[in-house]
Amino acid sequence: MSQFGMYFDIGRAHILDWQAYDHILFLVALCAIYLLQDWKKVLILVTAFTIGHSITLALSTLEIVNVSSDLIEFLIPVTIFITALSNMLRKQSALTPSNLNMNYFFGMFFGLIHGLGFSNYLKSILGKEDSLVTPLLSFNLGLELGQIIIVLVFMIISFVFVNLFNVARRDWNLIISSAVGGIALTMMIETKFW
Repeated sequence: MSQFGMYFDIGRAHILDWQAYDHILFLVALCAIYLLQDWKKVLILVTAFTIGHSITLALSTLEIVNVSSDLIEFLIPVTIFITALSNMLRKQSALTPSNLNMNYFFGMFFGLIHGLGFSNYLKSILGKEDSLVTPLLSFNLGLELGQIIIVLVFMIISFVFVNLFNVARRDWNLIISSAVGGIALTMMIETKFW
């Protein structure tokens, strides 16, 4: 298998692994307020998240940025909780497409934090690679594909509940965001670094 293919598969498998459920929860929190017809906005949102974590993943892997892993393991559930809380506090009128720009900020900015979390994993598998360009690029593209798969599955589930079972969009958002926020709060307590 080529180096590109190997790291692509590692990135895809890493994000789809249930042990990476913190990143899955963040993606679900980001997408909880969207419906299937918003797929273009969701794709941009997921790509913003990928760009954010790609930046810090590269900086950390190249050892330009070094942040305590204990701090990052705490901050990741904080990003999930803030995103879920933001969803819960939105009024129904704020769920219109023109009012969802805050999520792009969450995707990009919080992606920076999540990238630092990915970096420890990637550093452990890189070993003594001569060049980091191909592994970093292919790993991030694999992550992007994995994220798109997660979001697609979630958006189909949302479609079923909102469009077929007639669950109100606001109720769906509250149910998903409350569940994700509760899990994130538990994770924050478990990973406190002080």
